[in-house]
Amino acid sequence: MNPSIPTSSPSDRRRTDVIRVREGAIAPAAESDFVAEETPVALEFNGISHATMLATPADLEDFAMGFALSEGIIDGVSDVRGIDVLPQCDGIVVQLEISTACEVRLKTRRRAMAGRTGCGLCGVETLPEVLRPVKPVTGGAAVRIDTVLAAMREMRARQALHDITGATHAAGWAGPDGAVQIVREDVGRHNALDKLIGALARQAIAARDGIVLVSSRASFEMVQKTAAAGVPVLAAVSAPTALAIRLARDANVSLVGFVRGSDATLYAHPERLIT
Repeated sequence: MNPSIPTSSPSDRRRTDVIRVREGAIAPAAESDFVAEETPVALEFNGISHATMLATPADLEDFAMGFALSEGIIDGVSDVRGIDVLPQCDGIVVQLEISTACEVRLKTRRRAMAGRTGCGLCGVETLPEVLRPVKPVTGGAAVRIDTVLAAMREMRARQALHDITGATHAAGWAGPDGAVQIVREDVGRHNALDKLIGALARQAIAARDGIVLVSSRASFEMVQKTAAAGVPVLAAVSAPTALAIRLARDANVSLVGFVRGSDATLYAHPERLIT
């Protein structure tokens, strides 16, 4: 299977009986439908339990790698010696073996994040850990705005699990030509972006030359993760927050919101976007 094609396996959805309401009338009989799966996923680094999040149980190696990179636990793929995905009766444990230097750093940044499908920052022990600085993105060639618009439309067409369940977010990466090469989906928007970042790293793709696309709003953490991955453009379907805009300006990330159809709003570093 081509790893660039979004994986959609039976583990990421469940069939259930539903009763439809159409034009105010309740159907007389139930019918079968699919819903997105959501399960606790615990991340362990060198045997140390670090975070537990509710996530869609697909592409978990990408998820673990992307989380470790975007959270600054590791500096690169070479810091990970191995990844094991271990299903448990009440969830999934993903065990990563990381370098000793990264383990030492991790112990200074212990987190206890449970159920991070919402805010993405729950459980952080200190405010500096929330607002930790990110290195500004360097470079980044000019990108045509119609390329960004076309890439968002292509990503939407490739949200296979969302089409089946209607319940997942997506994060995608497009090259400078606007061609979408990777899409990852999850019930949590942060999880989807971590999966994307992990997939880019594991496939050794030069992400710095492309565009990150998200099917959600652009929160502070979405900008933070994009900057940590070194990608110069973040395009979101919905609005950014004020804090996200400030970070994008400081981190040299071109932030584009309300990317819908042929329309968009530029919030940070518009000089990188051209007509």
